[in-house]
Amino acid sequence: MKYPVDFLCRIMDVNRSGYYKWKARQGQLNRYEKDRLLLTELLQKEHEKHPSHGYHRLANDVFQETGWVFSHHLAHQCCKAAGIRSKARKYRYKPPGEESIKFPNEVQGHWNAAAPLQIVVSDMTEFQVGGTVWEWTILLDTFNNEILAHSATSIRGSNKPYYHCLDILKKLAGKREEQTSQVVFHTDQGTVYSSQAFCQAHNDYNILRSMSRVGTPTDNPIIEALNGWIKEELFLDFDLAHAKDVPALLDSYVDFFNNQRPAAALGYKSPVQYKTELGFC
Repeated sequence: MKYPVDFLCRIMDVNRSGYYKWKARQGQLNRYEKDRLLLTELLQKEHEKHPSHGYHRLANDVFQETGWVFSHHLAHQCCKAAGIRSKARKYRYKPPGEESIKFPNEVQGHWNAAAPLQIVVSDMTEFQVGGTVWEWTILLDTFNNEILAHSATSIRGSNKPYYHCLDILKKLAGKREEQTSQVVFHTDQGTVYSSQAFCQAHNDYNILRSMSRVGTPTDNPIIEALNGWIKEELFLDFDLAHAKDVPALLDSYVDFFNNQRPAAALGYKSPVQYKTELGFC
């Protein structure tokens, strides 16, 4: 060495013992690098179990499993470096359509309900298992994103799932003479939702109908978003494609969704836990 270590340390304002510690560590990972490698490994394992989850959900999965507290920004960096990405499909924008002539949009983008059963949304989605196409109707409370009712059928165009969910909503809403507050029931302009028979079926109940503009999923974003990623989760994480009893699997999933699945929008609490902790039965 041309210059003594002590001289170089004074010039660089570096502690001599610190220099020798640094030299001894060469080729070895420090504790931060080791933590990143371990965290990446844990995130990868959770991604293999839940391919539909993004880095926020994966980070929460690791936290619930290990109790390890770390930032979501760090989880994002680890996922990006390792090429870990959600396999769920992404939404594409569609321009808005026309207002319904039967029921105006009563929500107008104000989805923040202060209590259960203030705003309830519904929609039907399709999926294929084997050679059978299933139609699945869901009723959702926007207060805590709890699935209040659901019904699936393999009979194309059947209106029974819609009426099954409506019957449950009528029981929850109560009759008009009971003087309970109205439930805003928001849907799209689908054939069954717009039919005269369906509209008459809830005339005597505390239900105020509201409809999205035609072909405008952004007017009903909560249920539309749910329809998208819930199917991804069912197929990727619950192996719906190989289900022998589809209705039973859906029942099991809805129970998991309401009582166990942590939701980021609810502070990583399940819908039922969130509602219960706020004092609602």
